[in-house]
Parts: sequence; C-alpha cells; structure tokens
Amino acid sequence: MRYSENWKDYELIDCSDGERLERWGNIILIRPDPQIIWSSGKKNPLWKNAHARYHRSNKGGGSWEMYKRVPDSWSVKYRNLKFNVKPMGFKHTGVFPEQAVNWDWVYDRIKSENRPLNILNLFGYTGCATLMCMDAGAKVCHVDASKGMVNWAKENAQISKIADRPVRWLVDDCVKFVQREIRRGHKYDGIIMDPPSYGRGPNGEVWKIEEKLYSFMELCMQVLSDEPSFLILNSYTTGLSPAVMEYLLNIMLKSRYGGKVSSDEIGLKVTESGMCLPCGSTVIWES
Repeated sequence: MRYSENWKDYELIDCSDGERLERWGNIILIRPDPQIIWSSGKKNPLWKNAHARYHRSNKGGGSWEMYKRVPDSWSVKYRNLKFNVKPMGFKHTGVFPEQAVNWDWVYDRIKSENRPLNILNLFGYTGCATLMCMDAGAKVCHVDASKGMVNWAKENAQISKIADRPVRWLVDDCVKFVQREIRRGHKYDGIIMDPPSYGRGPNGEVWKIEEKLYSFMELCMQVLSDEPSFLILNSYTTGLSPAVMEYLLNIMLKSRYGGKVSSDEIGLKVTESGMCLPCGSTVIWES
C-alpha cells in the first residue's frame, strides 16, 4: 500500500467502530467510514474531546454535530501548498488526504521531465492535484462539473500564492469537455482523473463509473500528445480493483506507448496502531 509521509497538518489518529478520528490542523473531527469494521477500543482521549462528529442519516446524507466552535473554513498546509478545509454535507472536507501520495508522485514526475508539460486534471474537485502540478512547473487544465468546487480550487491557488501560474479553470462535464478538445485538436502530456463512482453533470448527465469508464478512456486516449509522460486513474469503487484498472491501462496505454503500468491501494497511516487504513486504488501509466 502506498501512503504519504509528508503530512504535518493532517493526521489519522485512530479508527474504530466505523469511524475515523482525524486532526485537520488543530481541529479534531470524527467522520464515518463503513470499511472500518473492527472495534479497537477508542482508547485515545481525543475520541471524547473532538470538535465535531458527522452522523449519517438512515434516510441518506447526514449532519455535523458540533461539540466545540468550528470555523466555517480553515487551511491546512501540505509541502508548499495550502488547502481550505470546510465541513461539508455528506461528511467531506474538500481534501482527500490519502491522495497526497499521488500528488508527491506527480510533482516528482513533472520535475524529472526536461520539458514543459501540459496536464489535464479531470474531475479536479478542489484542485489539490492541480496545484501540485502548477507548483512543479506544469501548465494545467482543471475541469470539474461543479462551479463551487472550481471556485474552491481557485481559492486554494490564491492562498498557496500560485494563482498567477498557467492554469485554465473550467466548469464543465468532463466527457463533453474531452469530446470538444478532440475536435479542437488540443493535446496533453499527462492526464489525472479521479472519477466519482456515481455522479451527475451540470445538465443532469448521469455518470456510472463501471458503465462509462472504458468509453471515457477511449476519448482520453485521443487527447494525449505524441510523447505523453503519464496517466493517473483513481477509483474509490470496490468493483474496480487495482488489478482491474492495471489491466485496463495495459491494454490501452502500454500497448500503444510502451512504458510501464503499476497499481496499488493508497491509504493513510494510523497513528494509534501504526498500520495503514486503505482508502482507494490508483493505477499509473508512465512512459
């Protein structure tokens, strides 16, 4: 399992009984995680001294229970970057901390290339991967269907003091955007994609990853440059194992461009146990 050791402002303190105990800067949150099927006692005193806890509703969604004053938003730092954190509906905070291991990989990969790279970040969310690419010196196109998420990504670029770097912020359905880029003849040296398991575009377009991923990958192949550097595909869907995604990229990318494909689970180190909590899967093709 791959995980980042560079976090200072985030910590997965403990996990037990379907919940995570997390530190975001100096704010302690408890959030649900259904894969935490074990009970390890919740011995850490912060379980009883958290700022807020998210409770799921049997009717879907849920709500935050505030035990102490929690700011509407605050920032956490990762390497040279800052990201705004906000307790949102459906338990999220705007940052997926397990993805930091992929941000590190992308940064190092871009730095290792002795040429300018044009990167496409699809389903870019609040822009953490986009900012890491910008910080490494790449030109980036950031696409997400949510205007609020794109504005949040812009905020992150501002507080990270890299908003003047070359970037395009686009609110668009990712499939339709790539189709237009094909017609325009635009090409990218690297693609990052973090597609949701299920979602809807701005005009109600339905996305189900198991049904749409292969055809979407076929589109993305048409916007890769003649000498692409990498493609990263993330999944939080249990039906898409690392091995399944690795097979996909082998037949679509390695057969055409050579290079190598690697896949693994990504996760977070748990302070209390010293073990890693799996949080998703990533497959990487690199030239």
